[in-house]
Amino acid sequence: MKIMKFGGTSVGKPERMHQVKDLITRDSEKKIVVLSALSGTTNALVSIGEALAEGKKDLAKERIDTLHKHYLAFFPELLKTEAARKKGEKIIQEHFEFLNILLKISFNEAINRDILAQGELLSTKLFYTLLQELDIKAVFLPALDFMSIDENNEPELKKISEKLKSILANYPQDRIFVTQGYICKNHRNEVDNLKRGGSDYSASLIGAAVNSEVVEIWTDIDGMHNNDPRVVDKTRPIAQLSFDEAAELAYFGAKILHPASIWPAQHANIPVKLLNTMEPNAPGTTITSKEQGTGVKALAAKDGITAIKIKSTRMLLAYGFLRKVFEVFEKYKTSIDMITTSEVAVSVTIDDLTHMKQIVKELEAFGTVEVDKNQTIISVVGNMIAESKGTLANIMDCLRDYPIRMVSYGGSRHNVSLLVEAKYKNDALRSLNEGLFSW
Repeated sequence: MKIMKFGGTSVGKPERMHQVKDLITRDSEKKIVVLSALSGTTNALVSIGEALAEGKKDLAKERIDTLHKHYLAFFPELLKTEAARKKGEKIIQEHFEFLNILLKISFNEAINRDILAQGELLSTKLFYTLLQELDIKAVFLPALDFMSIDENNEPELKKISEKLKSILANYPQDRIFVTQGYICKNHRNEVDNLKRGGSDYSASLIGAAVNSEVVEIWTDIDGMHNNDPRVVDKTRPIAQLSFDEAAELAYFGAKILHPASIWPAQHANIPVKLLNTMEPNAPGTTITSKEQGTGVKALAAKDGITAIKIKSTRMLLAYGFLRKVFEVFEKYKTSIDMITTSEVAVSVTIDDLTHMKQIVKELEAFGTVEVDKNQTIISVVGNMIAESKGTLANIMDCLRDYPIRMVSYGGSRHNVSLLVEAKYKNDALRSLNEGLFSW
């Protein structure tokens, strides 16, 4: 069995859904097809939830109606027979009636999660209706029947596996199963989700749960590129990456892959392929446990970074100082990306400013706190690069014209990270591309 996940752009237009249909039927292999919401839908649903949270029901109604019109224009292009169109129209009507009902009740976070789930439910039901119209035998597999997270918002992989295998056992002869990415049930049995980009995560979890042969992530780009193609002209897809290399790139900004999606496949040692829906014969990128070659393979940039520096002469040789600093971030469940230390100061970076004021206030008990916003982490990734002679010197030479706020070197064999002001990001990426890659 293989897992085929298709992102929002891959299902965002009726003709794209037909391409997905062609891709999942071009072989007889057993497969679970995981779909994201139509492109733009999740953003629209987020904006509806934000309007309701602010008590702006008229604005929420306006946004619901705008999204409704999009779907009313979508389904007649997707479905051709009168019977199928009636099914499609009914599906859309049911989901938008649900959204309109929410205008009449008190808003809370559970309702917001229900709102966010509508995108994947709509896309999968419409796609399944297309398969039915074309007499393509398939099974609709609701993710809410098997995908779950615990009280810490962590996937319950063992339970997911048990439930999913039990469901699949009822369909021994079927070859195609259609399910939703992103959505799940939480420990209170409420509708929840795996956070933004979570359809990749869903696909990897499903792959690990059924011990699939491969997890395929289908997007609108032919694999993971060695640099950001939106910024740099000369980029190319990377044929092979190790799980560790891919995880570093995903975490530090490579948009094609959700950062969390690596570990389930890595845990089960299942290859992950990044493929292009629009160019299905392109080789894309294959991610496995094998490490091939040494040297720089790719660059990634993570925006929206804030640097926090805590300076205190009391830190000098102070036992437990760093532990106390980190406990502040742990208290507010705020992850740290980079860390550098000296005898009198420690600098860290974060990308979540939700509890920024509280964090800074508590850190001021230890010394002077400086905050630098609008920073970007540029990550240089490749097998063993932290142990390769001259790598750091080459990187620094490429960035000699740009001020570097922090450097993280040696924490990983596969990654050298640098912090620069966001305004230097694009030029820095181009300079690194020119200096580190030659073809």
